[in-house]
Amino acid sequence: MLEMRPDCERCGVDLPANRHGAFICSHECTFCADCTDAVDDICPNCGGELVDRPTRVGKSLAANPASTQRRFRG
Repeated sequence: MLEMRPDCERCGVDLPANRHGAFICSHECTFCADCTDAVDDICPNCGGELVDRPTRVGKSLAANPASTQRRFRG
């Protein structure tokens, strides 16, 4: 199951689990659409491909909440 991190690691913008607009690599590094574009869809942490993160909604989100640990180090 994905960790569903709550923010962009590069700029800190909120990325709710129930909304589109987040991108992840295979290590679950998480970035917003603007930052993903800025790094040409390549994770600056590990070099992996950044792809659309699926959403988590409804009962699934209630039973498996998104992480609250923010990763932005700004």
